[in-house]
Amino acid sequence: MWTLTDDEKLGVAIFTFRSCVPHTLTLELGETVHIVEKCDGWFRGFSSRRSNIKGIFPCSYIHLKKCTVTTKGPDKVVVPVEDGVVIEVTSTLREWASLWKQLYVRHKVDLFFKVAHVMSELMELRRQLTEASQLTQQQKRDLKRHVTARLDWGNEHLGLDLVPRKEFEMVDENQISVSDLYKLHLSSRNNVQQNSQKNGVGDLCRLPVAHHLLINLKSFTNNIGEDSDVFIWLYDSREGKSISEKFLVRLNKNGGAKNPEKLDRLWALFTDLSNKDMKRELHIVAQVIRTGRMLPNDHKKGPPHVRYRRPYGCGVLAMCDVLQTISELKEERDFVLKVYMCNESEWYQIHENIIRKSSTKYSAPGNNYGLIISLQLLHGDLEELRRENKWLLSGSVAVTRKLGFPDVIMPGDMRNDLYLTLERGEFERGGKSVPKNIEVALYVLYADGEIVQDCINLGCGETNVSEHRSFVLYHNNSPRWSEAIKLPIPIDQFRGSHLRFEFRHCSTKDKGDKKLFGFSFTPLMRDDGTTLSDQSHELFVYKCDENTTFCNPSLYLALACCKDHLNLGGPSVAFQRSTRETFWICTQLSSTKLTQNVDLLALLKWKTHPDRVGDILSRLRHVSGEEIVKFLQDILDTLFNILDDNTDKYGPLVFQSLVFVINLLRDGKYFHFRAVMDTYIHKHFAGALAYKELIRCLKWSMERSAEATRQDHIQDVMLALEYLFKFIVQSRSLYSRATCGMEEDQFRRSIQELFQSIRFVVSLDRPTCETVIFTQPCPGPSQTGPPALGLVAYSAQVLSCNTLPLPPLSVAVLNSFPAIFDELLHMFSVQEVAEFVRSTLVSLPSMPEIPGLSMGAVKLQSIARTVDSRLFSFQESRQILLPVVLHHLHLHLKHQKELIMCSGVLTSLFSIIKSSSLDASVQEEVDMIVESLLDVLLQTLLSIMSKSQSQEAVRGHRCLQCTAEISGEFVSCLLSLLRHMTDVHFQHLMENFQSKEVLKEFVMKIWCVFRNLMKLSIFPRDWNVMRLLTSHIILTTVKHLAPFQLKNFVGADFDFKVWSSYFSLAVLYINQPSLQLENMTPSKRRKVFNKYGDMRVTMTYELFSMWQNLSENKIHFIPGMIGPFLGVTLVPEVEVRNIMIPIFHDMMDWEQRKNGNFKQVEAELIDKLDSLVSEGKGDENYRELFTLLTQLFGPYPSLLEKIEQETWRETGNSFVTSVTRLMERLLDYRDCAKGDEIIENKKMGCTVNLLNFYKSEINKEEMYIRYIHKLCDMHLQAENYTEAAFTLLLYWELLHWDERPIKDFLHYPAQSEWHRKEALCRKLIHYFNKGKCWEFGIPLCRELAFQYESLYDYPSLSWIRKLEAAYFDHIMEHQRLEPEFFRVGFYGRKFPFFLRNKEFVCRGHDYERLEAFQQRMLGEFPQAIAMQHPNQPDEAIRQCDAQYIQIYAVTPVPEALGILQLDRVPEQIKSFYRFNNVRRFRYDRPFHKGPKDRDNEFKSLWIERTTLILAHPLPGISRWFEVERRELVELSPLENAVSVVESKNRELRTLITYYQLKHPHNNINLLSMTLNGVVDAAVNGGITRYQEAFFDNDYISNHHQDIDKITQLKHLMQEQVDTLESGLALHDRLVHPEMRPLHKKLMDQFHVMKSSLGHGPTTSDQAYPTRQIVSPEGFKVHRHSDVGNAGNLLILAENEDFFGIQANHSSSNFSSNHSASSHLIASSLWTNKEKSRNNREMMMLLPPLRERPNSIMYQNLSESVQRPFLHHLNSPACKPRSDPNLSFTEKVVSTSSSWSLDSGTREVVTVLPAHIASISAPPVPPRSAVQHGQSLS
Repeated sequence: MWTLTDDEKLGVAIFTFRSCVPHTLTLELGETVHIVEKCDGWFRGFSSRRSNIKGIFPCSYIHLKKCTVTTKGPDKVVVPVEDGVVIEVTSTLREWASLWKQLYVRHKVDLFFKVAHVMSELMELRRQLTEASQLTQQQKRDLKRHVTARLDWGNEHLGLDLVPRKEFEMVDENQISVSDLYKLHLSSRNNVQQNSQKNGVGDLCRLPVAHHLLINLKSFTNNIGEDSDVFIWLYDSREGKSISEKFLVRLNKNGGAKNPEKLDRLWALFTDLSNKDMKRELHIVAQVIRTGRMLPNDHKKGPPHVRYRRPYGCGVLAMCDVLQTISELKEERDFVLKVYMCNESEWYQIHENIIRKSSTKYSAPGNNYGLIISLQLLHGDLEELRRENKWLLSGSVAVTRKLGFPDVIMPGDMRNDLYLTLERGEFERGGKSVPKNIEVALYVLYADGEIVQDCINLGCGETNVSEHRSFVLYHNNSPRWSEAIKLPIPIDQFRGSHLRFEFRHCSTKDKGDKKLFGFSFTPLMRDDGTTLSDQSHELFVYKCDENTTFCNPSLYLALACCKDHLNLGGPSVAFQRSTRETFWICTQLSSTKLTQNVDLLALLKWKTHPDRVGDILSRLRHVSGEEIVKFLQDILDTLFNILDDNTDKYGPLVFQSLVFVINLLRDGKYFHFRAVMDTYIHKHFAGALAYKELIRCLKWSMERSAEATRQDHIQDVMLALEYLFKFIVQSRSLYSRATCGMEEDQFRRSIQELFQSIRFVVSLDRPTCETVIFTQPCPGPSQTGPPALGLVAYSAQVLSCNTLPLPPLSVAVLNSFPAIFDELLHMFSVQEVAEFVRSTLVSLPSMPEIPGLSMGAVKLQSIARTVDSRLFSFQESRQILLPVVLHHLHLHLKHQKELIMCSGVLTSLFSIIKSSSLDASVQEEVDMIVESLLDVLLQTLLSIMSKSQSQEAVRGHRCLQCTAEISGEFVSCLLSLLRHMTDVHFQHLMENFQSKEVLKEFVMKIWCVFRNLMKLSIFPRDWNVMRLLTSHIILTTVKHLAPFQLKNFVGADFDFKVWSSYFSLAVLYINQPSLQLENMTPSKRRKVFNKYGDMRVTMTYELFSMWQNLSENKIHFIPGMIGPFLGVTLVPEVEVRNIMIPIFHDMMDWEQRKNGNFKQVEAELIDKLDSLVSEGKGDENYRELFTLLTQLFGPYPSLLEKIEQETWRETGNSFVTSVTRLMERLLDYRDCAKGDEIIENKKMGCTVNLLNFYKSEINKEEMYIRYIHKLCDMHLQAENYTEAAFTLLLYWELLHWDERPIKDFLHYPAQSEWHRKEALCRKLIHYFNKGKCWEFGIPLCRELAFQYESLYDYPSLSWIRKLEAAYFDHIMEHQRLEPEFFRVGFYGRKFPFFLRNKEFVCRGHDYERLEAFQQRMLGEFPQAIAMQHPNQPDEAIRQCDAQYIQIYAVTPVPEALGILQLDRVPEQIKSFYRFNNVRRFRYDRPFHKGPKDRDNEFKSLWIERTTLILAHPLPGISRWFEVERRELVELSPLENAVSVVESKNRELRTLITYYQLKHPHNNINLLSMTLNGVVDAAVNGGITRYQEAFFDNDYISNHHQDIDKITQLKHLMQEQVDTLESGLALHDRLVHPEMRPLHKKLMDQFHVMKSSLGHGPTTSDQAYPTRQIVSPEGFKVHRHSDVGNAGNLLILAENEDFFGIQANHSSSNFSSNHSASSHLIASSLWTNKEKSRNNREMMMLLPPLRERPNSIMYQNLSESVQRPFLHHLNSPACKPRSDPNLSFTEKVVSTSSSWSLDSGTREVVTVLPAHIASISAPPVPPRSAVQHGQSLS
């Protein structure tokens, strides 16, 4: 039985589950499921991905997760009980997944791989977080810090929203105030910026934890062959000193550890590295000291049993080079320290020279020799690290401390270390011939001469020793050792002990004796009890020898050890001082119990001199701060001991000393020692009676505050008020516990009296000129205010700058006063403390402003600290304090003073109220704030925003500091207040307004503020959480205030400004980018909708409701609100549109009532539609709002339905129809303009479509002209200069040659119409010139010349005439490429409206053939499918939701046939008219009709010719125009033969004419090839085939109607013979001697051909003496007509279906990916035997060759190209090309052609295009400019 689950609510699939069992739920691995019911091992529920599908699934497939149910009922929400960061990582990775793939699609490969790397890191970090039970709290924090940094980085680079976080977890905006949410956004933004700019060192230095460096010495690869000591320490090269103790490793002669227990664990942990240390220029220094012979390679120097410590080498590793690396890794990283050797005299500074890279003179044992160490950086408290890493507790890890103390010395941290450095010495030679080898032996001895055992430490990691011997510098009387030694001497053994240094000469003779020759000494403590000072000490050297005994130290301890002690010691008989020898040491003491300061020592030992206590206490001020904080606990204990010993006598002195110590900790240098003070007060302080004296002294100081002589002391007391109260309260607590609460009433009275004294101080009105030191330090250069430190801290910093003059005493009190609240709460009730505070704040005087310091700022700072205190969090205290706080805030806001601090106080105030509202009612408090601050807060915001806008107008950009910081603070405060307001608050607010004018002012203010919030973008775009919450609060406020607006400002009280402001706000609100759900990712859209719903719909309902209540006042908003309301309807939300449509009906209806028409609505609607849609708004479904094409859902009918009910429905329907058609074009235009790249053809086509609509349908001339210029600019950008000229010509035609002045428009200045038309004319001429269409520019030149001539402007007339003449020269001299034309069909509903199911002819670019054009079109329509055949598509393709493109080449049919038929017109002119001003294009399809003759297929070869007629000629305002209609005709085999032969004749005549005129003596190969092709084909049966087919008597008798065509064909053949004869004669005259054999061959073949045609005309010729030729239309043309211009011909095999043929491989011009050839090839059924014969026969039927360009192509062919031509023409495999998409060279050279002679079993496929060349003829003037104006009417 199925039962509801209680705890099992959420799970994750751990296996993929698929089953064919009914009602099962398919699950994928990792899918989250919500469980509803359970039964016998099965769960029933749904997946989080498909919540609408429920099913069952096995329990064993599910891993259950802990969860909570946040919402009960049917819509309950189950939330997993997981770490918030883990949940965020999971959801974020899912959101990134889809965006990550899009990066690759958009070719952002670099970001793609970066995001992939970050996603992998996040998954690994998430895995570690899920195993958090094995991690410490610090490790969890570090992990979360890394996770959030990567999440923020990814969100920023992927354009996602900023996530506000608190303690690394996302915040719930419902649980915090808006002000706090704003601060969290600021904090998160700063973190993102820091993470994007950080480097490793900087990031580490910002961490508020200690750092520890773990070093592991893995090996020493130098083969010394002797024992050695390796010393490693940290060195600061900038300050030139060591900062850590030394780590010592003793190695044997093999390089291994001497201690067997440390063979592989030579570890040292350098601890207590602070943030400051990490910024130092640190280096790891390693020195190697060997122990063995004096000279390692000289066995004569000393006996082998005598061992010396000798310097060997040094290595240095710069931390700055490795810190970044080791900080990013969680494990160790190996590094190599190269060991250098040097001269021993420079040993003391070898590491410095290596750092300075002055080591060129140093030698290294080898390139690969050195110390190998591993490094790892750890962070956090050392004790916690030891708990986390147990191996740190082992003895193998040497803890190496810093020299000196860490940043904070906590009580109980005991230390007593003396660091001694053997610096150098100066010694006499002593009569020796060479310098000495000096060794220093160090001993620590008691006064009686006994050696202190085990108190010398050479380095961490080794045990202490009782004696130390220095290393020896060979033959050096001035040795410099710089050898540091640590002396951990117990404190009880420090007094009376001394150091003795014995100097020995190490002989290298056979015995190797070490002879003592002197010693030095120094006591550790002076007679006054102070220790050896931290400095260098020059010690005297006393002579002695080996026989000297030191059994009685008093003999030398009575002597002077240094210059400072010369007066102390007398002469000695036992020891003589060597005046020429000295010895230098340096000492540094790190002790928490011993001091070098006499005054401090006297204080700590005050009982030894009780009579000097007063003097001792007074001298405490002269002790350095470092000494005081070091002995802080001892000093405090001493002061309170003195106070307990004699309160009456020493009470004031102890009080002053205590004030001095407390204020010392206010210094930024010692500020972190306040924690030590706090620890002392709560754990170590024991002065139970001290509170009485402290209160007495404090009260006495307050009462003396009016005395000018006591100001300095009193100010110090005021600044120490916080800790004085802490001592008072703790002392009273101790006393109360000890006495069970005795004297409680007396204590309360004393506190009340003390507060009366405080109120007396703050009421003083007398400024002073003395110094006050404030709590917070001055801001540094990098600190700029509130965002970094918090508002209160910033305020304190502003007040504490050293340049400010002195404030009065009350300022000092106010700065310390809020700090005592927490202490008072330990002893008094909340109400009592609140009354103390209120009475004090009320007593603040109205002081005059002090120059340089605002007293108001001081008071406000005190109020801010009061609000931030724990006291204010209690509701009882707020009831007492809130009126005072609001009073001061109101005054400051009203006068616009201290706005930053005011915003900080408000932020804290609303944060407290929000947290309190979760548990109790805050209605009264909110009511007080509303009454006091709401109006002044609105006024302040308006003032700030106004200043921001004025600065933007002046500077050209918005002041970010002003808008983002100040405005953001106040906006968040206003939103916080509005969020807390309920209906009751709004009702009270409205009742408090005295008049409607005041109410109107308030409403206008709040509407204006809301509008500015949306217009000024106060919050950045990625602050989506903040923006959505702001929108929600605005919407709630609008809903609350709308009823009051309806109640007070409608009917007779109607106020246009109020309503206009409201409507503007509503429109701006609905169009906010942050509310457009359609632009959000699916997951984000779902979250927003679940939390807030669609706020646009809610606001639209409010807008419509308000509009409906306006009644006749609606007319006031026509046409002003048409544009804004139209912008609302362009929001892609159906419900919003449905709500808004009736408003347009109302507007039309009310204007119809008033004016009898709705022209204003119509004009405004069209204008706004154009501008809005052009901006990218609206979508495909938008037009349906104005039609009945679809059944609209929603509560309102469509606009057309409402119009049908009106009397003006005809004009309304016409208007809606026009708007719908306009929308179709505008939406197409918008879609084409989208994307990163502008698609040339699509956008141009849309623009042409729009300007046609504006001109022809709605006659909007201004819009028409605007789109003319848009189209012109597009053409210019694409370098379509001819099309740009034709486009601009449309505007030129609208102008007249009048002097009428016209206004400035677009980029045109105000000028006369004549001058604008003249300027346009010149521009048109320029564009036609750049497009090389000089024939179109010449009529404009003539037009302009006529105007200049009529005005007698002869200079301009001369210029234009010269320009016209130049254009004629260009026509004849410049090369012009002949364009290709392509027919393109667009089929399917997915195409834009202006392309859908239409066909066009496009003018290709220069050198663009069919393949390139096809690739370009498919690139513009990447979703389109290329059709593989040229037949018309069926209706299914036209209506499908897809895109199909059909492309093939077409041939232009020229209009100017007369020009082309004239023989004397140059070819350059004919070429232009052949391809320009063309409206008709055709393409041909060959087929066989009836049975196919296998012997001669020409008998049944028909041609199907399709002619396309365009709406406008090409070229024009576009590179393509729509096909207006098409015509289809069929050519008979005879007509086809006539066309082919006539075309070949024209080609021959053109070629012969060219060579007759040009006389190119060295380049007649083209003529040779052409003649050879015709003659050879004719000889081998080409013309013979025609004779057999059409001159047969049977054919003539059966086709009497074709007698004229047969006659024409005969004459054309005879004409070809005559033409060949002329050509051969020309060839004979021009041929090169080497080519004579070719000419002879041509002549022989010609005679054969001539003889084959030598019979005379038949009887039929005589019957028809006049050669009447049939034209294409009626099949009757004259001799030189252009009938032969057949397009691309295809010959089909018998019974072959044309539409089913696949493209031949050799003829295909389509790419393999998208399309197939438009020249479809099939094969004839020729046999292999006939191929060689027919090949030559077909050569005679070569189609005309259309070269590019005709005028110069011949002379550009080189010899290297022409010779292959001859070879191919004579080859049986020659395959001439007829494809119009190929240049002449490709047609001749290429063996792949549509004339396909396939090998193997494929039959020959013959294609017969007929490009007819023209004959020279005199030129004809070009068409007029007006004819080419492309008028669209």
